[in-house]
Amino acid sequence: MIRVAVVVEGQTEASFVESVLAAALWPNDIHLNAILLGVPGHKGGHPSYDRVRKDILLHLKQDRNVYCSTMLDLYGLGKGFPGAPVPPGLPGITKATRIEQAVKADICSAVPDLRPDIRFVPYIQVHEFEALLFSDPRLFAAAILQPRLERTFQAVRDGYATPEDINDGATTAPSKRVCEAFGSYRKVVHGATAATRIGVESMRRECPHFRSWIEQLSRLAQ
Repeated sequence: MIRVAVVVEGQTEASFVESVLAAALWPNDIHLNAILLGVPGHKGGHPSYDRVRKDILLHLKQDRNVYCSTMLDLYGLGKGFPGAPVPPGLPGITKATRIEQAVKADICSAVPDLRPDIRFVPYIQVHEFEALLFSDPRLFAAAILQPRLERTFQAVRDGYATPEDINDGATTAPSKRVCEAFGSYRKVVHGATAATRIGVESMRRECPHFRSWIEQLSRLAQ
């Protein structure tokens, strides 16, 4: 059994990792454990790289048999991340990949003896968690008990090559699109429910950067 500590920035991501994603990877002998960033009373909320780095190093050092990953939104990414800001105009996946590579290089430089080249798999979500929910607009709308919004969500999805291409503007990021259509949307409640209903396979099919992350985690068992 391969144990992976996944550093996340919010409760929704923690629930997603420990329920939806963990169930999908369990058959591959991968056991995921979500690590919510922050100190008591101040968890989540676009943490700085210093905070993220501290937690990554902590889990690599605590147990040399544990692997470490991250699930952090590219939209509103905290301050100080290596590789950021990236040049404007690049595709979201390219931006996320550049930051992931820079973060990995920094961690490998800091603790080379802990083999982060093998044990650390950084992941930046393009552009945020809600993008994954646009993998299936029908099930998304049904899961939040708003079937009338299927057409609205589908129209957003149809405007982009993949859900990960839904842009990161202050009013056009995936979560902003959802809130505009459904003002009562609550990420922790509705987001986790929708993710469970949609499932990892649909997300893998629709979201290439997410799919790459799942494939990297799956290969750890090899």
